[in-house]
Amino acid sequence: MMIAMASGSFDVCSGLKLAESSKLPKRCHLGGSLGFFISPFSNTGRLSSSASLNLPKAASPTAVEDESPRQADKVPTPKVIIDQDSDPDVTIVEITFGDRLGALLDTMKSLTNLGLNVVKANVFLDSSGKHNKFAITKASTGRKVEDPELLEAIRLTIINNLLEYHPESSAQLAMGAAFGIDPPMQQVDVDIATHINIYDDGPDRSLLIVETADRPGLLVDLVKIITDINITVQSGEFDTEGLLAKAKFHVSYQDKPLIKPLQQVLANSLRYFLRRPTTEDASF
Repeated sequence: MMIAMASGSFDVCSGLKLAESSKLPKRCHLGGSLGFFISPFSNTGRLSSSASLNLPKAASPTAVEDESPRQADKVPTPKVIIDQDSDPDVTIVEITFGDRLGALLDTMKSLTNLGLNVVKANVFLDSSGKHNKFAITKASTGRKVEDPELLEAIRLTIINNLLEYHPESSAQLAMGAAFGIDPPMQQVDVDIATHINIYDDGPDRSLLIVETADRPGLLVDLVKIITDINITVQSGEFDTEGLLAKAKFHVSYQDKPLIKPLQQVLANSLRYFLRRPTTEDASF
């Protein structure tokens, strides 16, 4: 099972348009065109490392404006998981926001408007709240989503829906600083938040685990950094948990696990990119 990146460019703006009644962005851009592939294809292409997205700030309902500090303290951490590992045929998307999520019909419509089919949906409860899971495929191919820019568009669309229909999530999400009604109450220290670990994971691959401060375009940029040093990404999972992003990638070099020197090169490259200042105009 693999994340395979299709060549060509992807217009995120066209994917983020929803029904006229919704308030998704009218103008947006993810920098660069996709010119690389992930296993078993070539890794030699280039992708713009910067990403920008212009989204309107969601309106704040009276119920949220009148929320007391004690009630605000009880706002759960929103989580969005994009899972390419669990099923070889579909992409699994899981959304959790305590027990506050409804049927998410608007989110399903948003995914449909991205050119996707929701082939299965279910809801289950556990101690962390209500989990909404969707199995999605590309409508044009009937196959799982393989384009990293489309995967990032899925993530941003879901988060934008959270900000629109649950504006109280704004202060809990890194995206709330740019697209929500309230920025996060605390800033993430990127130096402290960034953790990179690489382990052997069988005879032909390694497991790369990255945790860092979340921001728009992060998924695309992580894949670019990895493939720029000729490392193949076979499959992965990308989790958005409030202010943090947690990625797991199965990676290899020439169909073998990464040797220690290459692990160090990869870790250093990721650490340098993630910890550098992100004050450029294209940061958001």
